[in-house]
Amino acid sequence: MKEFNKSYDPKGVEDKWYQFWIEKGYFHADEDRPKFPFCIVIPPPNITGSLHLGHALNNTLQDILIRWKRMDGYNALWLPGTDHAGIATQNVIEKQLKSEGTDRHALGRDNFVKRVWQWKEEYGGRIIHQLKRLGASCDWQRERFTMDEGLSRAVREVFVRLYEEGLIYKGDYIINWCPRCRTALSDLEVEHEEVKGKLYYIRYTLTGKGNPIIVATTRPETMLGDTAVAVHPEDERYRGLIGRKVLLPIAERFIPIISDPFVNREFGTGAVKVTPAHDPNDFEIGLRHNLPALKIMDEEGKMNEEAGGYAGQDRFECRKNLLKELKAGGYIERIQDYTHSIGHCYRCRTPVEPYLSKQWFVKMKGLAEPAIEAVKKGRIRLIPKGWENSYFDWMLKIKDWCISRQIWWGHRIPAWHCEDCGGITVDRVAPAECRHCKSKNIKQEEDVLDTWFSSAIWPFSTLGWPEDTKELRIFYPTTTLVTSFDILFFWVARMIMMGLKFMGNIPFSDVYIHALVRDAEGQKMSKSKGNIIDPLVMINKYGTDAFRFTLTAFAAQGRDIRFSEERVEGYRHFCNKIWNASRFVFMNIEDSIIPPTPPFNKGGLGGITPSSLPNRWILSRLNHVIREIRKSLEDYRFNDAAGSIYQFVWHEFCDWYLEMAKSDLSQDSKEKEETLNCLIHTLDHSLRLLHPFMPFITEEIWQHLPVRNRESITISEFPKEYPDYYNTEAEEEMSLVILAVMGIRNIRGEMNISPSIELKAIINVKDDRVKETLERNLLYIERFARGKEIKIGKGLQRPKMAATSISEVMEIYIPLEGILDIDGERSRLKKDLDKAEKDIAILSKKLTNEDFLSKAPKEVVNKDKSNYNTLTEKAKRLKDGIKKLKLLEKEAAL
Repeated sequence: MKEFNKSYDPKGVEDKWYQFWIEKGYFHADEDRPKFPFCIVIPPPNITGSLHLGHALNNTLQDILIRWKRMDGYNALWLPGTDHAGIATQNVIEKQLKSEGTDRHALGRDNFVKRVWQWKEEYGGRIIHQLKRLGASCDWQRERFTMDEGLSRAVREVFVRLYEEGLIYKGDYIINWCPRCRTALSDLEVEHEEVKGKLYYIRYTLTGKGNPIIVATTRPETMLGDTAVAVHPEDERYRGLIGRKVLLPIAERFIPIISDPFVNREFGTGAVKVTPAHDPNDFEIGLRHNLPALKIMDEEGKMNEEAGGYAGQDRFECRKNLLKELKAGGYIERIQDYTHSIGHCYRCRTPVEPYLSKQWFVKMKGLAEPAIEAVKKGRIRLIPKGWENSYFDWMLKIKDWCISRQIWWGHRIPAWHCEDCGGITVDRVAPAECRHCKSKNIKQEEDVLDTWFSSAIWPFSTLGWPEDTKELRIFYPTTTLVTSFDILFFWVARMIMMGLKFMGNIPFSDVYIHALVRDAEGQKMSKSKGNIIDPLVMINKYGTDAFRFTLTAFAAQGRDIRFSEERVEGYRHFCNKIWNASRFVFMNIEDSIIPPTPPFNKGGLGGITPSSLPNRWILSRLNHVIREIRKSLEDYRFNDAAGSIYQFVWHEFCDWYLEMAKSDLSQDSKEKEETLNCLIHTLDHSLRLLHPFMPFITEEIWQHLPVRNRESITISEFPKEYPDYYNTEAEEEMSLVILAVMGIRNIRGEMNISPSIELKAIINVKDDRVKETLERNLLYIERFARGKEIKIGKGLQRPKMAATSISEVMEIYIPLEGILDIDGERSRLKKDLDKAEKDIAILSKKLTNEDFLSKAPKEVVNKDKSNYNTLTEKAKRLKDGIKKLKLLEKEAAL
């Protein structure tokens, strides 16, 4: 045997084995390999990003699937890559330039783009390095970037084809505009927040006779661009005013009163101002009524010349000054508090401005219809299934997609504008002349494509499309996508639409949507709350395996993960448990002992028929666990899979089987050889079951196992069930032994009896089968319960002054006379009870104090509540113990 360290040190193991796996090429999927394909494309992280808990969970789950399938004989490809993240990356470089006293305009477009590429080469690989620290077994030979040469060609191809089919167009439209980033945002890139604002009621003077008409608005500065006032056609209050005109305050323009069914009669006074250039709903009203669209702001959110005397003022400065003028002129009817939703840029948090602009759009309705059918007919599964309703709701209401962005970093739109005839030429390569008038005076579109445009074709562009590559034929459609719910519409829906459009097939069969990772109190993590946990800190402190297992163990479908460092520490103890169990096995085996390669001979282990109860039991339990884990992984129940292997390794293999095996290993006999083979077989299979979850520690231990074909656990076979090893009889027999042992142990614990004292016990059973089973395994019961003179029978009576443990099939009596000091034990229990009740009183006082509950941090209050509940339960147990002692004391006096 090679030397096996006394303790497990992740720092000395993880990098060693990761480099070994890379050097051996185990992560590479060979397109010429005659195996069934299994493919996952990574949700490409931004090149500006660093590993956070959401990334860690997402990639851990992907790695579990890919390692499992690789071990299970599939040609498993996990295709990695990164996203150029247009707005986010440009913001990073612009901040750098600002610190240097310059900006991108001074640098010029070409030099700015070069600067971004330089930054990408220097810093863009940070997230990839961090994924490797996590143990991600991606095919790094196939790593892609959304702006590499191949993907850029694919993006141009998609754009040109969509344009040629009339699915891409350029037109005036109200878009979400970020004045800070100076670019358009799609609806999905706008994050809405409830804000406490004001609702301003403004008087618009009627021409001719009549009282002023009052309109309500949250954005009074936009009134400078009003071109109508609208009312509902069935609103009796205004029926006689439709067709008349009002004088727009301050601007001194006459605008019409129109009727439109879109108007909400319950909002404000039921009369609304119409500003087609600065509100999406007003834009639609304007189209229906042929209203002019008057732009009163520029791209920086400042008022332009159409705003008259307010030209040059910031939109919020204009609001403040305009309100002063309106009040001075007597135009303000009233102002009331009003909570409403305001959209913010998802990158810089600036309030978004609805803005009329010429943009590029993709017509989405025709693309959405087959994508809806693909999910409806079950060709694509969303897991959990509940997400299908959200998917359908969004897809059925889908709007045209604004794909142009007014930034420099990204895929520049392959369209050229003719300076002479105004025509647009769209092509895959730069044209020499205008397609319409043959003029050479053409200029390429300044805008770039939305980052999500290139991401939408990720599943097939990364495999070589538009070329008909072998990789594309083998690995497309991919198998599974693992993602978070927040990009279901940004990315997942668009990939489905583009895959069906350009490949004629779905991009993946299953979409597993995992939940959020929150803090221990269920709060969303944020810098402002100070509750962010850095995955790399956890990895450095506890090891990657403990960190990964923590995320997996709590990754229940549809339920957010409450993450805490204490949980990671707990699973670090699990790593130590596995390590120490392996050390015990290695201390008892020799290099010459090599168990057979499964499947084994029917009913046998290496030609030896398992005869002892522990061996028959552990092999049967192992079979159950193999089946449970396989089924859980097939159903994406990662937490159930983790729970099954944890329960088996810790509570069955370590707590029971290893202890029972010690007696067989202490003697030279046939049982010793059988047990050694069974030990190695069970440890080997347990490590292979654990490997997708805990790749590093399992490789380190497995490399010490004397097994055939020991190259690497990462390419070993994932365990399969062996039907011959199911043994219901052994499991039932072992459950009775465990029940008897635990009954005696529980009494020892409740009565605070020293572990060194051997206890006499009487086990009263209800049928002969139980009696025979316990008698047959009496040595095990005596050894593990620290018992002696254990009597087993039917109809046995409880002796005087005996503690009792009762179950459905047996009653256990432990005579306590001469063992238990009743007075001393009562004194101990009362002392503990006094302390518990004192602590309960202190916590109760705090938890009924409204001042404490309102001012203390939520995590402190929750911790106190948890401690209160724990102490209350402890006090109940102590009181029960005192009652039991009182009953025993009465018996002793009889």
